[in-house]
Amino acid sequence: MTWDDNGFLIHKNRYNENSLIVDIFTKNYGKITGIIFGGTSKKIKSYLQIGNRLHVNYHSKNNNNIGYFKIEIQEALSPYYFENSQKLLCILSAMNLIKILTAESQKNVDIYNLLKNFYLLLRDDNWIKRYIFWELELLKVLGYDLEIENLVDKKIIDNEVRYISKSLNEKKIVPNFLIEKNKNSEDLDTLLSGLKLVGDYLDKTILKPNNFTQPLSRLQFINTLK
Repeated sequence: MTWDDNGFLIHKNRYNENSLIVDIFTKNYGKITGIIFGGTSKKIKSYLQIGNRLHVNYHSKNNNNIGYFKIEIQEALSPYYFENSQKLLCILSAMNLIKILTAESQKNVDIYNLLKNFYLLLRDDNWIKRYIFWELELLKVLGYDLEIENLVDKKIIDNEVRYISKSLNEKKIVPNFLIEKNKNSEDLDTLLSGLKLVGDYLDKTILKPNNFTQPLSRLQFINTLK
């Protein structure tokens, strides 16, 4: 089996002294795992930054054997953020979530487009808020729509609108910007509350039932914001 496609590098591990095993989320074939021979060489290792967009040529003898990639760089996207630890960890968090949450060889153009749009949000002044909604959209595309607006009661507390979760076990204040999506939120504590709420849902609904844990990069990203 041989094909060409475009994709984003979402994960890599050393295979041997000279090669890497990588996961690339492609437009037409979804997440594909394969070997890049010579992936540690000076010639191409600079291309192989997590999040970069690549043109790939894939070869495999059959569906039961891991194949190998030949790659060309299309867009070196991640290096723009090498000096920004928060955004770099955000990139790693997003790519690791896609690696964990997607199945092998299942085409999903919506996820591919989310990856393309991801780098647009990083340019926005309110990029943290936009990233939270990006995570929610990723979960929705995968069939886990949180539908936050249906899980809260609206109350007036101290003359201000507050949204309280309807959970019988624990009443939580849900940040207003998650319900009033056009509401600006520059307050870092409020944004952290939004990230924590999404993380709690991710843990309880998807990760723990499947014996997964949150990506370390997501936890590290959140810690840089505190």
